Amino acid sequence: MPPRYALGLDYGTNSCRSLLVDLASGEELGSAVFPYPSGSSGILLDPANPHLARQNPQDYLDGLTATIRGALDQARFRLPSFDPAAIVGIGIDTTGSTVIPIDAHGTPLALLPPFQNNLAAAVWLWRDHTAHAEAAEITALAARIRPHYLAKCGGTYSSEWFWSKVLHLQRTAPDVFAAAHSFIEHCDYLPAVLCGLTDPLTIPRSICAAGHKALFNPAWGGLPDAEFLAQLDPALADLRGRLYSSALSSDQPAGQLCPAWAATLGLRPGIAVAVGAFDAHMGAVGAGIQPGTLVKILGTSTCDLMIHPTDQPLADIPGLCGIVDGSILPGHYGLEAGQSAVGDLFLWFVNHLVPDSYGATPDAKFQAMEAALAPLRPGQSGLLALDWNNGNRTILTDARLTGLILGQTLHTSAHEIYRALIEATAFGALTIIQRLEAYGVPVREVVTTGGLAVKNAALMQIYADVLGRPIKISRSDQTCALGAALFASVAAGSAHGGYDSVPQAQAALCALRDTVYHPDPANHARYAPLYALYRQLHDAFGTSQAPTSLAHVMKQLLDLRDAAP
Repeated sequence: MPPRYALGLDYGTNSCRSLLVDLASGEELGSAVFPYPSGSSGILLDPANPHLARQNPQDYLDGLTATIRGALDQARFRLPSFDPAAIVGIGIDTTGSTVIPIDAHGTPLALLPPFQNNLAAAVWLWRDHTAHAEAAEITALAARIRPHYLAKCGGTYSSEWFWSKVLHLQRTAPDVFAAAHSFIEHCDYLPAVLCGLTDPLTIPRSICAAGHKALFNPAWGGLPDAEFLAQLDPALADLRGRLYSSALSSDQPAGQLCPAWAATLGLRPGIAVAVGAFDAHMGAVGAGIQPGTLVKILGTSTCDLMIHPTDQPLADIPGLCGIVDGSILPGHYGLEAGQSAVGDLFLWFVNHLVPDSYGATPDAKFQAMEAALAPLRPGQSGLLALDWNNGNRTILTDARLTGLILGQTLHTSAHEIYRALIEATAFGALTIIQRLEAYGVPVREVVTTGGLAVKNAALMQIYADVLGRPIKISRSDQTCALGAALFASVAAGSAHGGYDSVPQAQAALCALRDTVYHPDPANHARYAPLYALYRQLHDAFGTSQAPTSLAHVMKQLLDLRDAAP
């Protein structure tokens, strides 16, 4: 057979990257990374509001050109016979819920002169938590009149999600809201751009984004009904008719690459562009997800993904980020959980609190601390932490929770705190697994992917010891981009050089590394009492139902901070 390839584009928090994959061998022939140039590491911030995180949509467009051309150049260098005409499709994953206000022609408001310097008109990044009050209001209203909405998203609507952000925009910047004809998720915007689609009403929308973040479900007619939205704000009920009424899984084509972008990128016009999805969900597919496998995407935050066949019963699971038919694999419910800060938590610590005696650069500090913490036994430092520096995504779904480090003395060292933070994220991961299994979803194996999984052996061993399960690692360094390329091949179909199903493509393209981290039985036993203490802190600070609830403490501290002159 003649060679055929697919392109996967992975849009992360701070950069985007491309991956060019040989569909016969799975070989990764080309890749390029584009750090977003705007703001601080690609994020537009407001010093007066630590909850705010926005992005510049121009960075996304510039990244398309830079990463695709870069991958093509690399492929030509490695394989002189490489021909871009053999690329059969493009797939795209992005962060989410990352919401873009757009005009009637599908153009982001932030690209228009009146709004270019207006943070309210910029892209609302997933980690923007400015809408925490609106999220609480949506949760309260749904609990009162639409409890079935909450049943499919874990019982709590998040400030990271679509409706919270749109409602907060309406209340804080009504001029921007009025100028926005519609809103679009980042993962829907870029496929539309590549296909030359401009009408917000006809742009294909991702079931991954719609189902997990916008309360979309065919069982209740798609998006939340107008009556419910009107009780939040009549403007939301009016907006509903300018959004969408259907959503697709990513094995479906969003359209074909338009001639203008084909010329810009050096590709053949007419190739398939797959419906987009979130990075973690495509990463799970790239890691070879199947029933019983928990795929843990370890990055700035983490996402934990599982699937469950739709022909088997599945209970609603409190605290999850959603149960959505087709959001990961067709024919399966996609189950999403996760933690709001992992890599970000470690980077905050090394950038702000680790002394230079550990090294002159962040990388040197991480390496020195990893070497120093590895010999420590569980509990040896006397420290225990809560990893909530960016809130709690699962199972508490509360953006207004904050971090905690308990047990420090005048002898406490930075590497001991670092280990405690790693252990806290591992305890959070175990809490998620226990919640899944309590509701009938067995976790038979854990597969990890992301930079932390590859680079930090001490972290991986701690995770294995805490979870009491072997930890495996996906072969690809770019599992999310691989998943995007895999979906591109299925959207193209075998008639055009791709694959006819996701399992068929997974069998050809997905693999695991030889390294497996096995739990140390003695360490696993030592972690049991530490985890019991963690759960006491978790419940006391995170829930109001605990017998000795301290749920007010973190929020009162935030209120005092916000009220300070």
